[in-house]
Amino acid sequence: MNLLGHQRPSPEEHAQLMQELGPLPLSGMAWPKWIKVLACAVLAFIGVQIAVTAAGPVGRNVSPMVAGSIVLCFAGLVVLARYMLVSVTSITHEGIRQTWISRREVDWQDITFAKFVPLLASKRLICFTSRGRPVVFQAGTRELQIAFARIALVYRRRR
Repeated sequence: MNLLGHQRPSPEEHAQLMQELGPLPLSGMAWPKWIKVLACAVLAFIGVQIAVTAAGPVGRNVSPMVAGSIVLCFAGLVVLARYMLVSVTSITHEGIRQTWISRREVDWQDITFAKFVPLLASKRLICFTSRGRPVVFQAGTRELQIAFARIALVYRRRR
């Protein structure tokens, strides 16, 4: 039992999970290809709209502070899109990791319970720890999605 009153899987259940996941490490893209393509298309559309507006008569009347804010926000979107394009999720014997802007990792012994959330845009595994905020991982490949579902079954909420 941990501090929240949830029972973690037994060592045997965890060992069986590791066996079911197959040869580790299991790695794959964090975001599906169609989401990456859509994100790049939306980013390109926004960039073109900014350029067209800036080059037109409306662009001459925009405050430099507003223009700077728009450019700064666009740069932030470019950074987020870049991380979406290159982000990789890995499942290892030590835990789960995802490359991202900030550190996104959790060790097996820190997981209190896990929940698989199959959203349209991304399949997510939310790992709840006894140390604070939940850690969310994305699965962009079928293999990672299947592994996330198995992990959620083993680390489901029990009392």
